[in-house]
Amino acid sequence: MYPKAYIEYLVHFHGDRDYFECHELLEEFWKKAPASERDPVWVSLIQIAVSLYHHRRGNFKGAERLLANSINFIKKNPGSMEELGLQEEVLANLLSQRLSDIQKGVPYTSIHLPISDLKLEHECKVLSEAKKMEWQSLSDLKDQGMINRHKLRDRSDVIAERLNQLAERQKTRRGFE
Repeated sequence: MYPKAYIEYLVHFHGDRDYFECHELLEEFWKKAPASERDPVWVSLIQIAVSLYHHRRGNFKGAERLLANSINFIKKNPGSMEELGLQEEVLANLLSQRLSDIQKGVPYTSIHLPISDLKLEHECKVLSEAKKMEWQSLSDLKDQGMINRHKLRDRSDVIAERLNQLAERQKTRRGFE
């Protein structure tokens, strides 16, 4: 009923609190759809995870911006989170409280997304256990590998693509000279 990437997102969100992985999973899923068919609900969930990633790292400005975007999406798209088995009103209130905390400079604490679909929650718990993750565990704030995960990833493909685009732009400019 739900995309596998979404279930994996929930497992990481509530299991190892790997918000970076949450972002990667849903972004890859979202980008598989043709651009005209991409559902922005996935972006909203990505923004929640990335906001918490930033908050945990002490980047309050980045956390605030992304969380505000996600809250705005939920307000403008009623029912979108309900369709994903989440208690939308509870989620909106939870995120609004977190936004207020971020704006006040309150340090990060873990949150749980309010799952209303009991079958979905059960599936996530079982998968979490299979991956040796404790369901609804709290973030390990001493795990620098998790906190700074973006610094550990292989970015060679992104760098190569940027260099390729730069070379193409330079080639196009030379053609107009």
